[in-house]
Amino acid sequence: MAEKKSGSNLVEYPSGAYIPERDIDTMPVLEAHHIGIDFGGLTAVDDFSLTIGATEIAGLIGPNGAGKTTVFNLLTNVYQPTRGNIMVNGYNTTGKSTYQVSMMGIARTFQNIRLFSNLSVIDNVKVGLHNHINENLFTSIVHSFGYKKAEKEAEEKSLELLKFFDLDNMARSSAGSLPYGAQRRLEIIRALATNPKVLLLDEPAAGMNPHETAELMENIIKIRDTFNIAIILIEHDMNLVMGICEGICVMNFGKIIAKGSPDQIKNDPVVIEAYLGKKEES
Repeated sequence: MAEKKSGSNLVEYPSGAYIPERDIDTMPVLEAHHIGIDFGGLTAVDDFSLTIGATEIAGLIGPNGAGKTTVFNLLTNVYQPTRGNIMVNGYNTTGKSTYQVSMMGIARTFQNIRLFSNLSVIDNVKVGLHNHINENLFTSIVHSFGYKKAEKEAEEKSLELLKFFDLDNMARSSAGSLPYGAQRRLEIIRALATNPKVLLLDEPAAGMNPHETAELMENIIKIRDTFNIAIILIEHDMNLVMGICEGICVMNFGKIIAKGSPDQIKNDPVVIEAYLGKKEES
């Protein structure tokens, strides 16, 4: 099983939140302050607060319909919060577009794989590099020196990322032809190509067999240690969550019902009740 990085004990940050000890002298990479969103008369998420250390691997868990993916949509400004605010590296994301939030350092994957299936594997990665290519439409049409240089750099960077995940030998294959587990890895690679500070993984182990899940666990830790970023994952595989997450936030009916370390969460009676239901008294 993958080992957590040293300094993973949670310690109190001045705001009262808990982050890994190794991140205590660094500004939290992500802070959500009492965010909520209403759809008509329905409150989907209410009073959600979360602080993520600069290199933390955190879990966001809860029963189906708890509001987890809605939180991801709020963090990436797919939805604008009805109330509260979100800070990325100390900067407020209020009113920003999803593209601007991506430029600020948040990248994500989705429950359902969203690759460009007809494009090659390497071209899918290049799509993720758009944040760092400054050439405009005119230079691409006339194939200026600057454009050719940027294209060469994008090719090299994409191959480097693919090699990191042992997919470089399939760079010219169509993305849709990859096995399921490889498609999952490619989606993560494309997100990493945006050079994020925080990587949001929405059910990354969905549909994976035990071998692929074990490999995913190793890859998540490898990503954090190599790219020095924070990772938040929504996941139903509790072996994965308990095996690699340092801090865990549990949701139910749009609200946070518990926060803590894996040991605290798995022994929390409120969490157990949310997942298993309340025992009837005899």
